Amino acid sequence: MVMNSTVNEFILFGLTQDPRKQKAIFGVFLMLYLATLLGNFLIVVTIKRSRTLGSPMYFFLFYLSFTDACLSTTISPRLIVDAISQRKTISYNECMTQVFSAHFFGCMEIFVLIVMAFDRYVAICKPLRYTTIMNRHVCSVLVILGWVGSCIHSSAQIFLALRLPFCGPNVIDHYFCDLQPLLKLACMDTYVINLLVVSNSGAICTVSFIILLISYVIILYSLRNYSAEGRRKALSTCTSHFIVVVLFFGPCIFIYTRPATTFPVDKVVAVFYTIGAPLLNPLIYTLRNAEVKNAMKKLWCNKV
Repeated sequence: MVMNSTVNEFILFGLTQDPRKQKAIFGVFLMLYLATLLGNFLIVVTIKRSRTLGSPMYFFLFYLSFTDACLSTTISPRLIVDAISQRKTISYNECMTQVFSAHFFGCMEIFVLIVMAFDRYVAICKPLRYTTIMNRHVCSVLVILGWVGSCIHSSAQIFLALRLPFCGPNVIDHYFCDLQPLLKLACMDTYVINLLVVSNSGAICTVSFIILLISYVIILYSLRNYSAEGRRKALSTCTSHFIVVVLFFGPCIFIYTRPATTFPVDKVVAVFYTIGAPLLNPLIYTLRNAEVKNAMKKLWCNKV
């Protein structure tokens, strides 16, 4: 049941109200968004078209890049348009859609990162059984489970958001709709709902991060039996994954695992996982991966 009665639209405060800074935000974030789409598009098309990138790691990288592009598209266009708009309003329905979409693609990113860590664990710790364990059917099932889990998580978030009644202030002190800033506007006691948000989003972020850390510790421990060249190659791949994990999970844990309090720095921190991570992921995975770089050169140079 939708409980809001008097508020039909919200005003997004954005990153700043300074007109000069807003123009800079428009230019900078427009370029970042276009770079994010281009980088992730290149990876998606390269993996889809290349015959040399058929391993499970690239199968999952395909979905990570697709998810990054979708997550960025959920957040960035609104931020860019609002930076040069006089009227920074978003309808109630659009706001709820953004809450659902942001959590759906954010959660999918978490699932893909976990599956990629599991793939590296099997490849390094159980190399002889790798092709048996990580066959195409298993990989497809893992991705489907990710989509289903993301849908369950975001459905729980939107259920909580739809329960919030709004009958007074409608200015959201953020650049996109999320539960934390919406809780500040609700005309009801939000203590229980905030606990549910922490136990849902906060728990997913924290538990997933701990699982990933444990997996990387096990992988590093297993590398002691490898040759120097084998260790170097495995460390290069795992370092790329770990950088992505820290960039994404650090800000998420900071935002979603604390009580119903918001800080001015929250918006800046949120930029890291909503805009920074989708932009940096393709750079990290291509600049540190010779196979992807070679496949890109081969595919796109031939096209040109």
